[in-house]
Amino acid sequence: MITREKTKRIMVGGVPIGGGAAVSVQSMCNVHTWDLPRVTEQLRRLRAAGCDIVRLAVPDMESARAVSDIKEALPDLPLVADIHFDYRLALECAERGIDKIRINPGNIGGAEHVAAVARACAGRGIPIRIGVNGGSLEKPLLEKYGHPTAEAIVESAAGHIRLLNDCGFDDICLSLKSSSVPLTVAAYRLAAETFPYPLHLGVTETGTAYNGVVRSAVGIGTLLMEGLGDTIRVSLTADPVEEARAGIAILKAAGLRKDGVRLVSCPTCGRTEIDLISLAHEVEERLRNVKADITVAVMGCVVNGPGEAREADYGVAGGRGCGLLFKKGEIVRRVPEEGLCDALMELIESEVGR
Repeated sequence: MITREKTKRIMVGGVPIGGGAAVSVQSMCNVHTWDLPRVTEQLRRLRAAGCDIVRLAVPDMESARAVSDIKEALPDLPLVADIHFDYRLALECAERGIDKIRINPGNIGGAEHVAAVARACAGRGIPIRIGVNGGSLEKPLLEKYGHPTAEAIVESAAGHIRLLNDCGFDDICLSLKSSSVPLTVAAYRLAAETFPYPLHLGVTETGTAYNGVVRSAVGIGTLLMEGLGDTIRVSLTADPVEEARAGIAILKAAGLRKDGVRLVSCPTCGRTEIDLISLAHEVEERLRNVKADITVAVMGCVVNGPGEAREADYGVAGGRGCGLLFKKGEIVRRVPEEGLCDALMELIESEVGR
């Protein structure tokens, strides 16, 4: 049982972050925010995939002004505005109903600008995420530490926090990312010892889907298993929907999310008599929208399969040209190989629905 660290709670729309709330999954749109048809289509796909919160890039005023139309189209999906340098974009997004702002107070042009953003957010209950990246630390910190370190990253975060606290603002979430997994983990561990704020976990610039998921799972998963982290984003050079699915999978693997199907399958060996790899992929795809809290097993051996997967609620075990359909480790019936997936889905849907 993981003991979660308790942090300050903030609200992003209707989604709580920190204070013992369930760990939420985030992603970020990769289309222009001002392109309403494309951005709303992507947001709907992300919501359908189980994403809890979505970030939007806001590099210009056209994008900021689009926020009100996007919120009107998807009023129940919490949105975060990603803003750099221009405080006026933050003010515009706040006025148009954004649920959270990602901004570093130290790079928006002076105390008066920080105070203006803090007032706008405080007046509307909008939290601010401070996002520190190991690859863009302030020059004095690089000179002090010589290169990006966990201490440098946390010191950078402390400076940004101080600017907001000086304005009386404390609804803060922190991210302390690096493309180095060990550095990311070290920075978050130190931040958890230093600050009371909820932590947004992620490893930045992880690469394409395969390597990105591996590196994110190691970094995010390590911290989650230590009880750290309140919301996560898996950063991939891929469709944002894949980020959301990967995030959910990481939470399930860590035992922090129970809803939805957990699929287990054996790695195959010389005893495998059916095309188990294709069968496992087909079952995975057809289970994608099943919301029931169940475990489904796809095994390659009729001798050991039901026994090895006895903890699964439902499953199949392949044999030569056929397979066994089983439930809670008990064999239900024998099924021809070509009908295994259909039979398994019929059994699941007859008992738990879609």
